[in-house]
Amino acid sequence: MLSIRRDTDYAARIILHLSMLGKGAQITAEEVARKRLLPRAFVRRIIRRLGSAGILRTIRGAGGGITLSRPSSQISLLDVIRAMEGELALNPCVDNPQACPLTSGCPVRASWAAVTDQTAASLGAIRFDYLAKASGLSHRPNSLNKQAGPSEKKKKGDGRGRA
Repeated sequence: MLSIRRDTDYAARIILHLSMLGKGAQITAEEVARKRLLPRAFVRRIIRRLGSAGILRTIRGAGGGITLSRPSSQISLLDVIRAMEGELALNPCVDNPQACPLTSGCPVRASWAAVTDQTAASLGAIRFDYLAKASGLSHRPNSLNKQAGPSEKKKKGDGRGRA
């Protein structure tokens, strides 16, 4: 099975969270870990990698945290995959033609290369501003807090126009 690693999925969750908070939003690593249900140890390593790739910016000290380095409209799923896993290649011969002695003129390699290019183009077209707008309530930052219980429903009104 072809798949991304778990830390790449977590990285996408972190970028989605910041994208949903809006332009210039800043959050601590602990807060994003809690709100996105991620292990804190993973989050710190992922933040370093995304920072090195120029996707996140970290602010140290009191009142510090993480923020997007550029607008979410300029960050794609492909950017996150490259930051976390390196270049996209469905087969080693696509990235390194010397990996196989049959590379020259190989129709299978040409097919791997074409599919890799198509996949990269598709992932590059998926921007986090779109994902933030398209995500439903299940990904809204506040929905990961607690669900409204009976006492909170009463506070909102009893259904007869009274609050």
